[in-house]
Amino acid sequence: MSIPTAIYSDSSAHGNKDLKFIEIRYLNGPNMWTYHPVLEAVVDIGELEDYPSDTIPGFYERLSSWLPSLIEHRCSYGEQGGFLRRIQEGTWPCHILEHVTLELQNLAGMRGGFGRARETSTRGIYKVVVSAWHEAITRKALYLARELVLAAMGFDQAEPIYNVENALAQLRDMIDSLWLGPSTACIVDAATARNIPYIRLLDKGNLIQLGQGALGRYIWTAETDQTTAIAESIARDKELTKSLLRACGVPVPEGRIVTDPEDAWLAAEDIGLPVVIKPDDGNHGRGVFIELSTREEIEAAFPMALREGSDVLVERYIPGIEHRLLIVGGQLVAASRGDTVFVTGDGASNITQLIEEQINSDPRRGHSEIHPLNLIQIDDAIRMVLAHQGYTDESIPPSGAKVRIQRHGNHAIDITDEVHPVTAELAALAARIIGLDIAGIDLVVEDISRPLVEQNGAIVEVNAGPGLLMHIKPAIGKPRPVGEAIVNQLFPNQNQGRIPVIGVTGSRGITTVARLVASLLTLSGKRTGLACSNGLYLDHRKIDHGNCANHPSARRILMNRTVEAAVFENGFDTLLQEGLAYDSCEVGIVTRIDPTLHTGPWGVETPEQIFKVFRTQVDVVSPTGGKKEDISPEAILPTGAAILNADDPALVQMADLCQGEIIYFSCDPGLAVLHTHRQEGSGPTRGKRAVTVRNWEILLMDGADEIPLIRLDELQARTGNRPVETALLLAGVGAGWALGLSPDLIRTGLITFLQNQEKQPSVYQTL
Repeated sequence: MSIPTAIYSDSSAHGNKDLKFIEIRYLNGPNMWTYHPVLEAVVDIGELEDYPSDTIPGFYERLSSWLPSLIEHRCSYGEQGGFLRRIQEGTWPCHILEHVTLELQNLAGMRGGFGRARETSTRGIYKVVVSAWHEAITRKALYLARELVLAAMGFDQAEPIYNVENALAQLRDMIDSLWLGPSTACIVDAATARNIPYIRLLDKGNLIQLGQGALGRYIWTAETDQTTAIAESIARDKELTKSLLRACGVPVPEGRIVTDPEDAWLAAEDIGLPVVIKPDDGNHGRGVFIELSTREEIEAAFPMALREGSDVLVERYIPGIEHRLLIVGGQLVAASRGDTVFVTGDGASNITQLIEEQINSDPRRGHSEIHPLNLIQIDDAIRMVLAHQGYTDESIPPSGAKVRIQRHGNHAIDITDEVHPVTAELAALAARIIGLDIAGIDLVVEDISRPLVEQNGAIVEVNAGPGLLMHIKPAIGKPRPVGEAIVNQLFPNQNQGRIPVIGVTGSRGITTVARLVASLLTLSGKRTGLACSNGLYLDHRKIDHGNCANHPSARRILMNRTVEAAVFENGFDTLLQEGLAYDSCEVGIVTRIDPTLHTGPWGVETPEQIFKVFRTQVDVVSPTGGKKEDISPEAILPTGAAILNADDPALVQMADLCQGEIIYFSCDPGLAVLHTHRQEGSGPTRGKRAVTVRNWEILLMDGADEIPLIRLDELQARTGNRPVETALLLAGVGAGWALGLSPDLIRTGLITFLQNQEKQPSVYQTL
């Protein structure tokens, strides 16, 4: 194995006993290790090869005390404490590095637990593989884990120490800024549970594409591509929202826009005290002042509300409790109740101290999105609430006195099952009037289990892009499947948003096969994207030159909202260095494996390792059946399919790994593998299809049936008598057949493809 220059080491800090990262690769898709993204690090442990963990005094004690949660790592023993047992018995640094990296990610809030540590043929050189949902975050975790492991070894420290909390704080900061927020994550998780693929469209932020190509949909937190700009604009304008709701008979509080503090008092007198003052286009409850009854309070609230919006609204105060109802696709899917927040005086502490001791000490409160309750910070609204009771934030309430801090705190108490059906229908009507597919309806009512109108309750706001955390992680009550509701709205009837994806790999001929399959799909009427080593194509139009058989090019195709089918060439290096750009495919093709072409680079040294890389394409062939609206409405495919060269014993062995159908191709119709494959039987590869040639005629074999497709001499005559590498054509024919294309279309497609070969010289390369 050739060893590149180390990309990360710090020998000055650790002497010669060090963990050096020679190379780190991000495999952003199914790969030789697993179906999910991983970080693969080549690590040189040098002298540490001679220091298994049981030979290092105090190592077990330090590591287990710094990371006690490692007790949950089962490791090869398959039981709690299994990994720590391995530490006591003796294991090597890269195995420890793997587990510590994963645990730091878990403790910081990043899911994922896949890990591997494997020796190479070079002494002291290992590969460490860990789950990596975000490359930068996992890289950071890997570096931090390296420092923790070396510190725990204690070779260069009299009293080894490591600040685990500081390391976790660094990772949490990265997760907060780089990873998905909880609202978006719950939708993505629901989509994944439905086997709907997703693509993150930005490295930061929450813009996500669910589904592929023409079937893809966009989400951005709790907004979708069905959320119109008009509806959002209406929802931001509270006065306009109220006027539209009022016109449709939805109860809303009376009120109007005011121009200055004096006008606010005049409006309050006209409406009737008490009143609410709030910004007309604010959000998150900022600048909202409730139950104001005096001119001084009203005039003082005006400038504070104006700072949070462009206009100020005065409206009638509705007595009761504030509730948030989440409407998705015209249906109530979750509801929560706000709660009044109090402190109780002790006769010694002021209100600021009581807030910290009695409220902010609650572990459910915090600044991050994972906390269901916010920390209380004294602002103008809280000062006004305190003043209404005769206090300031420095006041010391008498012992036992209850002081209100927030009239309506976080909506964190689930009351979904208590909402009266008539109130739920009214909230759904409000969302429909504004035009929102997803809406947070704020209403005030004394008893949510009774109809709104019976209690003189009212809808006070309609919100676009509502927060979902209160429903995903309520402080009290059970979580609600809001992500699932949004996904079902976007993808009804169990639609998975998947276009036909065809992947082609092998040692030779893969560009030609990929172009042939793309040509067949285009001829069938599908808008087809092709990423191959000759370029990037949409139908027959080349939109990018150079080698596009890579992850970024494939991603461009899957993001294209016009693409109805996609074909990807996946060379050996792409599989090894990047992984696949898709999680599953309808058809996977492997032409042939030639180990002599692939040994040497990236630490691949044996035929078994080469086989493991190529099998990735077969591993992701979809087992899912059902009606395919791809080529013809009547086409029914029971499974995905792998198209394999029956002349290659390694590919015959690979067939047993496929969860879908196997379609073999071979130029030898008498091959024993084909004979066995065609026979009726109970095995996974029996009674299936094959493509071959007999007496110059391409045949589609389906069990005992044989369907003539076209004679090779006729094909050559109609395409200029050019020589044709038959095995390449058979692979493409097998893929077209698996996709439900008719024999007539495949026949025409072969002729058309070969007539244009002056643009595709690779057809002459051999398998």
